[in-house]
Amino acid sequence: MLESSLIISFTFGYLAILFAIAWFSEKSAEKGNNLASSPYVYALSLAVYCTAWTYYGSVGRAATNGLEFLTIYIGPSLVAPLWWIIMRKIIRISKVQQISSIADFISSRYGKNITLGGLVTVFCLLGILPYTSIQIKAIASSFEILQNDQIGAQLLELPFYQDTAFYLSLGLALFTILFGTRKLEATAQHEGMVMAVAFESIFKLLAFLAVGLFVTYFVFDGFQDIFLQAELRDLGHLFVMSEENSASEWFWLSVLSMMAIMFLPRQFQMTVIENNDEKHLDKAMWLFPLYLLLINVFVIPIALGGLVHFDSASVDADTYVLALPIAYDQGWLALLVYLGGFSAATSMIIVSTIALSNMVSNNLVMPIILFNDQLKNKYQHKLGDIVVIIRRATIILIILAAYLYYREVSGYFSLVSIGLISFVAIAQFTPAIIGGIFWKKGARPGALAGIVAGFIIWFFTLVVPTMVMAGFLPQTIMDDGLFGIAALKPYSLLGMEGMSYVTHALFFSLSANTILYVVLSLYSRQSSKEHNQAVVFVDIFKYSTTLDSSIIWKGQAYLPDIKSLLDNFLGTEKAEEALRNFTVRTGREPGQNNYADPELVNYSERLLSGIIGAASARVMVESVVKEEEISMEEVLSILKETQELKNLNLELKKKSKALKKASEDLREMNETLRLNDMLKDEFISTVTHEMKTPITSIRAFSEILMDEDLPEEEKHKFLDIIIQETKRMSRLIDQVLELEKFDSGRQKLNMENTEARILILQSAESMLQVFKEKSLEFELDLQFEELYLNLDEDRIKQVILNLLSNASKFAVDKVKLSSFKKNQHWILQVCDDGKGVPKEEVPFIFDKFFQAKNQTSKKPIGSGLGLAISKKIIEYHGGEIDIIQEPGKTCFQFSLPINESESLNQYSTTTHEQNIDRR
Repeated sequence: MLESSLIISFTFGYLAILFAIAWFSEKSAEKGNNLASSPYVYALSLAVYCTAWTYYGSVGRAATNGLEFLTIYIGPSLVAPLWWIIMRKIIRISKVQQISSIADFISSRYGKNITLGGLVTVFCLLGILPYTSIQIKAIASSFEILQNDQIGAQLLELPFYQDTAFYLSLGLALFTILFGTRKLEATAQHEGMVMAVAFESIFKLLAFLAVGLFVTYFVFDGFQDIFLQAELRDLGHLFVMSEENSASEWFWLSVLSMMAIMFLPRQFQMTVIENNDEKHLDKAMWLFPLYLLLINVFVIPIALGGLVHFDSASVDADTYVLALPIAYDQGWLALLVYLGGFSAATSMIIVSTIALSNMVSNNLVMPIILFNDQLKNKYQHKLGDIVVIIRRATIILIILAAYLYYREVSGYFSLVSIGLISFVAIAQFTPAIIGGIFWKKGARPGALAGIVAGFIIWFFTLVVPTMVMAGFLPQTIMDDGLFGIAALKPYSLLGMEGMSYVTHALFFSLSANTILYVVLSLYSRQSSKEHNQAVVFVDIFKYSTTLDSSIIWKGQAYLPDIKSLLDNFLGTEKAEEALRNFTVRTGREPGQNNYADPELVNYSERLLSGIIGAASARVMVESVVKEEEISMEEVLSILKETQELKNLNLELKKKSKALKKASEDLREMNETLRLNDMLKDEFISTVTHEMKTPITSIRAFSEILMDEDLPEEEKHKFLDIIIQETKRMSRLIDQVLELEKFDSGRQKLNMENTEARILILQSAESMLQVFKEKSLEFELDLQFEELYLNLDEDRIKQVILNLLSNASKFAVDKVKLSSFKKNQHWILQVCDDGKGVPKEEVPFIFDKFFQAKNQTSKKPIGSGLGLAISKKIIEYHGGEIDIIQEPGKTCFQFSLPINESESLNQYSTTTHEQNIDRR
């Protein structure tokens, strides 16, 4: 047993940690660092599914019903792979339509009907209130056990002002208000709340694993020992399927949990509203089932351990998780377990109350205000503030109502029994939602009748028995049936027996719900609004980017009225920003001649939907817009005309695109011809210029030799010049012819298997005398031993010699040749320490006759064809050549691919073959 002051200190200390995490996350998000945007945080936040009912109740159910507890987790694990089909579609619809809750979703799908949204909200409150109450019960019970070693009989008899659970409930209400109603938009993400829930998911998992390890390996000697002890006490029925755990029971409970994981208000809030990237579902589809697996690993060992230890059955099985550490004097472990259970309960209460408060404000209170002219006129300029106040008040009222329900009803029942009652309630939304997103014929009368019928049967078969047992209704209802009719017994409608009370209620309520939905939808006529919504919901991936222009709207709206409407909720600054965004997105002004664009009306309605819900937004827009009802004939006619226009437009687009492509091809061909003509003229001019220089020299010196009587020494000198100029002409002609062959594709390569090392050494050796004459240091760095390549040896040697020759012309003190292998490429690099190539000339360095374009009074070095030819040779080998410039160093580098068939010594060492100082 622990002192109550210590327990309270740790409890409120834990709440302080949640406050700190939420506050820090909110501040980080404001600075642009949204921690909650991680797919792992998103997946962990979905574990809000695992409440105190999971934490304590799973063990309790395992202790009484054996393996049947697994159905609550098998269902979500089986449906998780289908999230990409179902939940992704729901997420896309909700983001596009600015939907803020499950009531808003259903209401929006069926023509934005206020009645349907209000009914769903009321039924959610009725269904979730008992579930919330058992979270408070779990907190109160665990606190009492931790303090007194058992649940005192006087726990429910204490006045509320002496009940610790009451003050903890108020603390949770404060936290939820601070981090759940900071933003007006109900569709806005609550980064702080999401991070707090993700933290709680980790904390409760670690706490449950800790107690599981303690029971399994410290109280008992492993799993085998636990099962052996259970067998000795005749508890083997817990891990075999019996008649009570029939296949049909497992099937229906698994189906029930499938619906719960998708449509519980807290799951809808975390999965849909708090989602900021559909791709996060990819992680959640496997990470969430993994979480469920981990948190259930020790459920059976703890249940069996509790049954073995507490042989007298004096301890409630729901409390085994906490009672076992206390029984073995493990106070600190018990405190950790208590905080884990507190964590499981608080996360559910926080998220559920946020979701329910949005539903109440958007689907119950706001419609009342909007339909009451007196209230509407009184608060029309304060509606944004009113929405926030309503949500905050609703949060407090929901938590206090849950506390009251705990005190009066749920305190007398097990956690699991109350939890399953809530599951069946929420399952009544399944036909309307699944039918709504996959079946265009699904109609409002069918959804409304189905949900109402399903909830009536749910209330009678599951809620009424709890009220009878709590003393609010007479026992004769259970014994004799309603109005004394035996066929109307809550636990055996129409004499159906052999099913558990939960599966019995689920079967009848869901069957009636589905039949009414399908039949009435088939025989109902949809309004134009409902038909529009049906098409958008079913084909959301088609309309998600063009929603406002796709919705058929007929009427008249004034731009000042629309602006005033947005100002009332968004404020002047945000309203102006919204109109600017509309202009940017559509490319046109919001309206002309004071009339609002129909697309702007739809856009404004969607903005308001994110604040006050789809149905209330519809009412607000209708109050300032003169809209005409469109008949289905008109809708079909418009759709037909639209489709015809779309087809014609598509045909015109195709032809326009083809014409544009042909025009572009002609322009490119013309540009190519013009460029070729220019290059031809430039080529002829450059070649002529290059040829004139040696010819002029030859002619001048030949005339001197003919006309002058010169000494033999002068004659030899002039003849040598004539020979050199002749050779220069020959080289130029050869290079021009060679380049022409490369350009025309007629050049052939003599490919053969060549050892790169020998090729480089031979090339370098040819240049050693040149480096020596110019007093240049030459360094050779080969970073491989053997490397055989399929290449034209003479051509590659020509490239290497050209690079070395160029380097020798511009180097100041040093030239370095490096070669190595990288990413299946052979790379050779020649560097010099010259002044380099001006930055503006780098793009032209491999052009033909590049130096000819930059003539100065000084005679240029070379013809300007060497690098152009080198580039062609390397490209013919499938490689690349480039220039790399760094301060004090200029490097020309080429790389050739290494084919798999080429032999390569796998180890690589850096060897300096030669370091020759030629000065």
